[in-house]
Amino acid sequence: MDETELAGRAAKGDPDAFLLLMETHKAALYRTAFAFLKNEHASIEAVQEVTARAYRSVRRLKNPEFAKTWLTRIMINYCQDELKRKGREPSVDRLPDAGRTDRHDRLEIDEALQSLPDEARRLIHLKYFEEMKIREIAELEQIPEGTVKSRLYHSLRQLREFFAGKGGNRDV
Repeated sequence: MDETELAGRAAKGDPDAFLLLMETHKAALYRTAFAFLKNEHASIEAVQEVTARAYRSVRRLKNPEFAKTWLTRIMINYCQDELKRKGREPSVDRLPDAGRTDRHDRLEIDEALQSLPDEARRLIHLKYFEEMKIREIAELEQIPEGTVKSRLYHSLRQLREFFAGKGGNRDV
């Protein structure tokens, strides 16, 4: 059963389909939570809370093909609420054990991402770490696809300039 069909069944009240849907997106939701909260325990709690919130409102999921986007939006809202409650500034520049780079490269990437505005970091996170499509990001952020493309282009250019300024010859 594909993800859209699974989400459609969950929206119609099938609890088993809902559990499978959450299992499918659990890792991505955790990474998103960790990117905001930067704490393993808080991120696990966030996944649990978002699961409960999603279950309570799954019948309001209008477009099953955007289930991942819908779940990610719930997670982002939850994390932003938590950060406001704790009086901390949101940041989406780190992932737990990205595994693709060594420690030095990750530190450099973190530093480069930190140089971007929050909105740009969020778009970079969604596109390149969560591997969301432009259309999904546009739906999630409630902005046109062209705007997403433009902002990503400018953010990537800023990252290239950051690395060029450090004397690096990186292809970002």
